[in-house]
Amino acid sequence: MRIEAHPAGQLPEAAIALRRQVFTAEQQVPEELEWDDTDASAVHYLVHDDAGEPIATARLYEAQTGWGAIGRMAVAASARGQDVGTRLLTRMLQDELATWNRFTLGAQETAVDFYRRLGFYVVSDRYMDAGIPHRRMNCTAPSLVTQQEAETRCPFLLASDTTSWQLGANGDQLEALLAMAEQATRRLWIHDSTLSHALYDDSGLEQAVSQLARRSRHSDIRFLIHDDSPLVKRRHSLVELMRRLPSRMALRLVNTSYPCPKRPLILVDDSGVISRHDFDTAEGFANASAPRRVRPFAEEFERAWEYGRSSVELRDLPL
Repeated sequence: MRIEAHPAGQLPEAAIALRRQVFTAEQQVPEELEWDDTDASAVHYLVHDDAGEPIATARLYEAQTGWGAIGRMAVAASARGQDVGTRLLTRMLQDELATWNRFTLGAQETAVDFYRRLGFYVVSDRYMDAGIPHRRMNCTAPSLVTQQEAETRCPFLLASDTTSWQLGANGDQLEALLAMAEQATRRLWIHDSTLSHALYDDSGLEQAVSQLARRSRHSDIRFLIHDDSPLVKRRHSLVELMRRLPSRMALRLVNTSYPCPKRPLILVDDSGVISRHDFDTAEGFANASAPRRVRPFAEEFERAWEYGRSSVELRDLPL
């Protein structure tokens, strides 16, 4: 099997033929909906079997800053069930990590489980595209998913994936946190030395937290930190969001006179946990489905929160 990436704007005739075969002929997608201006700016991937026959294609393009979008993924009927799609999608993620560290796609509902196996998770309700039910799916931990082996067929699916993902690089925590935060339905608790700008001041995370805060009156978002001075000196997107949504989000400073967690800790709903080994290291673990671990961590966090104090300095900052 050979996988080729064709530069932006170079749409191979074989890819056109495959898309016509799968989308126009099989799925009855009208020609005028199949072809659009995105083809001119997208990188087009084409897969050949061992005999040189084209058997799969897909395109990749920029959706927004930092995000790559995958679309028009088609596998010939004769090649289905042979992991062709999996190998193609994995190659696309690996190729483009240097350009984008987050990916999005519109998945036909019948293909949702397929994309879940590569670390994508649903972030939208059902919507119709060309008369076919779709769901928007994101993958925000592509480095971890492509470099480590998952224990399940649904990497980073909250409350389902029991893999203990090993964190090592500086960006690993943010990848894992964004994946879980985008799926959260109720709780996001963060304990750290501070809300480091490098780890937490991120537009994608701000959007995920904002959506969680507005999702329900029961949303519970808490930041328990030791030092608020970096947040006073430099604006922080999560702090500004918290001050706009004070009934759903809160921040307290650790009272060192009472017991508190000894290392950074993030809890998501009743099952997701992220922890670094120490405040000064990037190393740690993330697990999207570890309720037995979450319970004692939550109790420890709750006790420290009870004795925590509010930040007068942040309260007095202008919006």
